[in-house]
Amino acid sequence: MASQYDVIVLGSGPGGYVAAIRASQLGLKTAVVERESLGGICLNWGCIPTKALLKSAQVFEYIKHSADYGITVSGESKPDFGAVIKRSRGVAESMSKGVQFLMKKNKIDVIYGTGKLKPGKKIDVTAADGKVTEYEAKHIIIATGGRARQLPSVPIDGTKVIEYRKAMSLEKRPDSMLVIGSGAIGVEFAYVYASMGTKVTIIEFLPNVVPVEDEDISKELAKQYKKIGIDIYTKSEVTKVDTSGNGCKVFVKTPDGEKTFDVDVVLSAAGVVANIENIGLEETGVNVDRGKIVTDDYYRTNVDGYYAIGDCTKGQALAHVASAEAIICVEKIAGLPHVEPLNYNNIPGCTYCTPEIASVGYTEKAAREAGYELKVGKFPFSASGKAKAAGTPEGFVKVIFDAKYGEFLGAHFIGNNVTEMIAEVVAARKLETTGEEILKAVHPHPTMSEAIKDATEAAYGEAIHL
Repeated sequence: MASQYDVIVLGSGPGGYVAAIRASQLGLKTAVVERESLGGICLNWGCIPTKALLKSAQVFEYIKHSADYGITVSGESKPDFGAVIKRSRGVAESMSKGVQFLMKKNKIDVIYGTGKLKPGKKIDVTAADGKVTEYEAKHIIIATGGRARQLPSVPIDGTKVIEYRKAMSLEKRPDSMLVIGSGAIGVEFAYVYASMGTKVTIIEFLPNVVPVEDEDISKELAKQYKKIGIDIYTKSEVTKVDTSGNGCKVFVKTPDGEKTFDVDVVLSAAGVVANIENIGLEETGVNVDRGKIVTDDYYRTNVDGYYAIGDCTKGQALAHVASAEAIICVEKIAGLPHVEPLNYNNIPGCTYCTPEIASVGYTEKAAREAGYELKVGKFPFSASGKAKAAGTPEGFVKVIFDAKYGEFLGAHFIGNNVTEMIAEVVAARKLETTGEEILKAVHPHPTMSEAIKDATEAAYGEAIHL
């Protein structure tokens, strides 16, 4: 007789473990199947350990520029790359243990092994020793996440051509690195390595770095990166990587013709693909479209009793999206009233390079293409007392409003610690707050966040501090 549950979750990343906890809170007997470490890629190899690396890089930058703050540091300061990596791994391990605690606290069974879906709301789990055990549930939630996309022209060998997992566990800092792709993963690692002394080159196929961002944000980041010595080639494509020598010879097609680069390591950061192979989708008849599992607004697949959330579905491949989807999915399963579908146009995006980037809603270009007449305001941090005092005057806040009704269409930030500011705009948009109401909301001084009000004043022609 198979072990029976109300809910079994396949995968324990920020979608999977959140789904399991919410299900348990709602009185459902729950289990999680995990083939590696609790917390998934986010806690173990993504969101959390990368932020630890970035913090080490930022601390080193502060030390290098301590004289700007009136602090004298005697002797040579240099990063201990091995210690930086060790600290990052320690932070990740601590967070994974935290998820273990949450599983026990919420009385969730953790089943370690590789899961494969079967018809009839069943799942086989193959343990490390090869033993296969069948489990059964009324509801099975697929939360298998994603992995680094591998380009056909750039096979990843894990030594000279690497992906993000290897980039955060290298034993030695390379003298030179070429990064393919300038999304969040690419620009974050570019900053980490460049700040510690690696010569970094970024290759981006599209016209701008961080191409999903507002064009003004992309231009500002490119300007700041060039200041710290990062070379950037946009509208460019890596056609071949020769790893036969000591390092890598990289062939790149650019608008100015083909160029070659000799580097120690190539980091492939060209996006994420869903982990949907060999998990039993074909056997159960679950529909897939363009590499993603097809669901409705409540994450139900076409097969009764099977659901999918997170990076293996259509939404943005972000940890907080997976968590939000998890809660909606489980609350609908549990029969809670008034479960509201997720508004994917109000999802904040954050990139934790230096300067940081945070955004939500329409870009200016997208808003104009959607037919809106706009009020757009910008406020530079060079005019912010808090930013100047902190020694971080780079960047700006940009806000976009509908000129007719004052609807808060979007916001785009670049600067120090701006990822901690974007939630104000997310909440304001959720509450249908208008530009006029932002003008009347008193913001504390001096803070970085008052730049949101300052930028709104600029949009409405009422700028005080510009």
